[in-house]
Amino acid sequence: MEIADLTPAERRVWRAFPRGEVVDFRESTDEDPAHGGGWGPDRTVRAEALRPLLLGGVTGDGEIAALRLVGARISGPLNLQYGTVDHAVRLTACHLDHAAILYGAEVRQLNLSESYLPALDAATIRIGGVLRITDCRIPGHVRLGGAKISGAIFCDRAHLGDEQRDRGDGGEPALQLNQATVGDDLYGRGLVVHGQVRLSGARIAGSLNLDDSELSDPGGTALNAETLTVGSDLHAMRLRAEGRVNLRGAHIPGQLNLAYARLSNPGGVALRASSCTAGEFWLREAAPIEGSVNLRRSQFDLLHATPDVWPDQVRLDGLAHGVLAPHLPAGRRLDLLERDEDGYVPQAYEQLTAAYRQVGDDAGARTVQLAKQRRHRTTLPWYARIWGYLQDVTVGYGFRPMRAAAWLLALLLTGAVAYGLHPPAPMKSGETPDFNALFYALDLLLPIIDFGQEKAFNPRGGYQWLSYLLIAAGWILATTIATGITRAVSRQ
Repeated sequence: MEIADLTPAERRVWRAFPRGEVVDFRESTDEDPAHGGGWGPDRTVRAEALRPLLLGGVTGDGEIAALRLVGARISGPLNLQYGTVDHAVRLTACHLDHAAILYGAEVRQLNLSESYLPALDAATIRIGGVLRITDCRIPGHVRLGGAKISGAIFCDRAHLGDEQRDRGDGGEPALQLNQATVGDDLYGRGLVVHGQVRLSGARIAGSLNLDDSELSDPGGTALNAETLTVGSDLHAMRLRAEGRVNLRGAHIPGQLNLAYARLSNPGGVALRASSCTAGEFWLREAAPIEGSVNLRRSQFDLLHATPDVWPDQVRLDGLAHGVLAPHLPAGRRLDLLERDEDGYVPQAYEQLTAAYRQVGDDAGARTVQLAKQRRHRTTLPWYARIWGYLQDVTVGYGFRPMRAAAWLLALLLTGAVAYGLHPPAPMKSGETPDFNALFYALDLLLPIIDFGQEKAFNPRGGYQWLSYLLIAAGWILATTIATGITRAVSRQ
């Protein structure tokens, strides 16, 4: 394009470019670039006038060239597909009439902060510095799949996607960063997205920050971050997500922080974090999750969540966790294990037991193990359940040994009183020892101890049936105590 073909506004841009000077077309700082379609020719720059400047513009001697526009209307499609831009590009508070096409391009630095553009097609772009779309409004798609960005991405307070479009229909995501590589952090604080955010397979060397963001794709997937890898933390405090949050296979060595978040996908999966690995998973003071939760085969060193956060349907098989916070009585956490869609999951009880043992709460660990045996009993045939009830009532499956002592004491007192009031007749008159009601009852109750009382006296009628009851109860108690001791030893 010849310099003579340029409009006065374009001439300003061409003169400023070699020196990297800012060209500010704004008439007021309160202007909304979304309404910039009506800006006149005095602040309109054709995309075809920018393209040759960016792809082959000259640099002034001793100067650093850059395109730095503020408050401009850019008409026509800005097409830099496969191009190489050796200069920084900064379009602040600008209005682009058409989508920006940077597919496969190489750009030194790209800043679109506060601008409005219908869409951004920049898949596989290479950016040597940072990408800024802070405070942008982009009602269409933002394609950054496969991008390689050496610095950080800033998309704080950006509004992406069309609020009026139907969601959950499997349409194109509003923000695509799948398989992208980010050399620093990704900042998305206050980000608002209508449609899916796709981060599947992305690698972020620093942290991912989605604090105070709103992601909306009702009936669909609001955040798809399968196999996402971040170098440190994923912060999403106060996140509002309508639709599924999918973190399957994500690797987060630091914090996965969803404190104060609100996750909602009624009738579907609200949070899928199966096979996810994170140092700490925080749901502190989060709202009760609406929809089911899948944490199967995940690993967390610390899991911070109160029981009221979890929904009625969960999947916990294979979940491995260390410390549970806040520390609560074991009974308050048992209800969660009973909500598992897979039914009785022994491993979930073992994990909860280990968490209480890790903090030295042996009583809590025993409570969980007792609950495990009771839940297991519901899966057994009727005859096995009867034996289970006997073990539960007598010694609490070996986790309540004092209960057996109480039963023995009660039966001993019953036998001693009954036979003390009605002593049995001696087997052989004149050859029997003196009758002692207490030791006679002990002889009946304890099968491995012989005080010589049981064999010397013969009760009659109902007292004979009482002796049979004491003998049977003694055997049952002895067997269940032995079972409990065996289980206790095996746990050591």
